[in-house]
Amino acid sequence: MNKRLGVFICHCGHNIAGSVDVKRVAEIIAGEPDVVFSKEYIYMCSSPGQELVETAIKEHKLTGLVVAACSPTLHERTFRNAAARAGLNPYRVEIANIREQCSWPHYHEPELATQKAVLIIRAMLEKVRRNLSLVPLKIPIVPRVLILGGGVSGIQAALDIADAGYEVYLVEKEASIGGKMVELSETFPTLDCPQCILTPKMTELAQHPKIHLMAYSELESLTGYVGNFTARIRRKATYVNWDTCTGCGDCITKCPVKVPSEFEHGLGKRKAIFVPFPQAVPNRPRIDRENCLYFKKGICRICEKVCETRSIVYDQTDSFTEVKVGAVIVAVGFKLYDISQIGEYGYGKYPDVVDAFQFERLLSASGPTGGVPRRPSDGKVPKRVAFIQCVRSRDPENGMAYCSRICCMYTSKQALIYRQQVPQGEAFVFYIDIRTNGKGYEEFYNRCREEAGVVYIRGKVARIVEENGKLELWGVDTLTGRQLKMEADLVVLAPAMVPSDGIKELAGKLRIPIDEYGWVKEAHLKLRPFESVNAGIYLAGACQYPKDITDAVAQASGAASKVIALFSNAELSKDPLVSRVDTELCVGCGYCEKACPYDAIHIDERTRVAVVNEALCEGCGGCASACPSKAIILTNATPEQILSMVFQATGKIEKM
Repeated sequence: MNKRLGVFICHCGHNIAGSVDVKRVAEIIAGEPDVVFSKEYIYMCSSPGQELVETAIKEHKLTGLVVAACSPTLHERTFRNAAARAGLNPYRVEIANIREQCSWPHYHEPELATQKAVLIIRAMLEKVRRNLSLVPLKIPIVPRVLILGGGVSGIQAALDIADAGYEVYLVEKEASIGGKMVELSETFPTLDCPQCILTPKMTELAQHPKIHLMAYSELESLTGYVGNFTARIRRKATYVNWDTCTGCGDCITKCPVKVPSEFEHGLGKRKAIFVPFPQAVPNRPRIDRENCLYFKKGICRICEKVCETRSIVYDQTDSFTEVKVGAVIVAVGFKLYDISQIGEYGYGKYPDVVDAFQFERLLSASGPTGGVPRRPSDGKVPKRVAFIQCVRSRDPENGMAYCSRICCMYTSKQALIYRQQVPQGEAFVFYIDIRTNGKGYEEFYNRCREEAGVVYIRGKVARIVEENGKLELWGVDTLTGRQLKMEADLVVLAPAMVPSDGIKELAGKLRIPIDEYGWVKEAHLKLRPFESVNAGIYLAGACQYPKDITDAVAQASGAASKVIALFSNAELSKDPLVSRVDTELCVGCGYCEKACPYDAIHIDERTRVAVVNEALCEGCGGCASACPSKAIILTNATPEQILSMVFQATGKIEKM
């Protein structure tokens, strides 16, 4: 078949045309073999730009086209859809990246940028000449979703999807859903009670007919592909039969063991058999094996004796459940930086140096002090409280380089509530910069300064020491340049937000990447912020990066909408750009199986030949590179295509 190729060159405003002479490039490319149409346009991705493509395909009977523009990550689908509308097979469309790979790195070298743009386009012409017309793969979808994490993001996503009529399996590693939000005293900037907001949603989730709540459970493994995942879930032993337990609480009342409460961050006590907090969902106890007298010494068993329903099961073991799902939402949240490693602030050494979550519990009406802030050391109400922000945030040398985003606001909230609870008290906030980028946030900050009298000091505290029962802060006021020494009764640290425990192992099970800090990476920060690079796995909340409640809930609903859209069709269309095996050349060595990061290839035990699962294959080409027999070829990226592209890209260009 005669090739009739079209080339469209985008100005991208000044992003490309600022260094590449697009008119000269269009003129040169017009003389290339098989090119019957060559045109430049200011914004190819715009509606007129796409209409230009469609018109040219029809009028010039194009059999393939190259769009020289930005990265294919951004607009490959855009131009493939435009080609399809005009009757051209979308897999005969290629993107020549002359922005990120050409104009930007050579912005101050216009002649070199122009020559390089020509070479890149010539290379893509070589590829598109040999491209095959393809048909998308069809994959059946299991319309159920697995949500990992039962914080506010996981709860919101679960309710959205369940209300749309689809089944949800929500897995929470703790014994109750609620996450970090239920630990808060109040929420900024409205000072709402978090329990009043979240507890009804927790109860609604537990009672929803479409939602299967699996508390105190963890994901053991995930196999399969988008639309057809198999999740193996470990249900950890609670040593209480939750199916028969009525939650009466007699076992908790009679238990003689008291240990520090994790929910109260060590400021309160709990029993060895316990419910995490009064509003827990499910409201069923579990036994702490590490502190239970029966498990430690073989004595006691009081909980078993007082349980009328005989729900205590000392020999209970972990159990496993497998569920088939079509999509997964990761909503595993965050934790605070371990400030026990920060020697200069004395956390752990001085009992009156606490972190932000501990102070939240001191301010909470359901907390260990009934909402009246008291010093952990002696129970006295502090008359002067110092708040230190950016503890290992914005600190690339010692901690995290990023801003944790919410610390300015929750510190202001804590200072305001403290002043309301202790009107005669003083509140001082040490900060680097105040960042109030949310609706009503700046007004809330001003209220703290002007109405509550909170004093803000720009500067970092270098050290905290204890003198005569008082904490002494050494620092610098950077606005005046003066050194400071200030006494305080209580110091509250605002540590960096960091990824939750176990995120690296979880990411490995899900085959999704994490960044240098451990946050889960999205497919594209601007265009695909809810999606991971592994199709069918979506992100919600603070597992991606630090977020406040508003942003976390918004992203949860966004991820839920992606899942609902996925489930709206019985089948999923997938790119057919996958690897193919030449069974006559394959010797079953298994190198391709080891090279595949998506577990998409296995060696058939009977035929000893590699088999590609097209639904799992992402077309990365790693298998083709690893195969010593050259028995695997990536569709529309054959060795012949690649070599011809290399010859063009490394060739010389005539004088222009």
